[in-house]
Amino acid sequence: MDGGSPRVGDARPVRVIFVGSPGAGKGTQAARLAEFLGVPRISTGDMLREAIARGTPLGKEAEPLMGRGDLVPDDLLIALVRERTAREDCARGFVLDGFPRTVRQAEGLAEMSEGEVSDWTVFSVQVPREELLRRLSGRRWCPRCQATYHVTSDPPKREGICDVDGATLVQREDDREEVVARRLHEYEERTAPLIGYYRELADVVEIDGNRPMEAVFADLKKHVGVAT
Repeated sequence: MDGGSPRVGDARPVRVIFVGSPGAGKGTQAARLAEFLGVPRISTGDMLREAIARGTPLGKEAEPLMGRGDLVPDDLLIALVRERTAREDCARGFVLDGFPRTVRQAEGLAEMSEGEVSDWTVFSVQVPREELLRRLSGRRWCPRCQATYHVTSDPPKREGICDVDGATLVQREDDREEVVARRLHEYEERTAPLIGYYRELADVVEIDGNRPMEAVFADLKKHVGVAT
């Protein structure tokens, strides 16, 4: 954990949402911010991939959709998040990564939170489309430990081999170039309207995600009330 990291403790719960295109760096920054604040990071992507690996009914339903780069149905994801946020470790707050992605999901989140979203922080992470294509199509993943790499900006020590456990790295189906283009189009059509939805309800903070990770993280900490 970063030095000097605050703990939420008995203070008002901290609830953070990340909105941004696939490849904008939301997952990396959400994980860092959650650790820094001492609250859970809730990633629907991670939960769905775990369900697929375990062969659960949800995983079997989601696997072909994710393989094609399609969105998982809203009601299914809402139920998944409702169950997760009801756990005791979320009482102090949480950081949402990958949810909500549609206005319907945002409405479901507001319902499960009894409409109290005015004090939430919504980060809108902005990255140019050409950079998103480069990031996503070059991403590689370890199916054993879930570590991620990039062929140019964050390669493993040995090409194609995970640094952690020596497993062979793979390219996820939803990171193939043609699927990436479809995912970005889908984001623009279905997820971008979230910004307008949240501007009516909460504090939306625009973050330039096309910078070094440390600069992005410094902005995030500043906007959740923690100076760098």
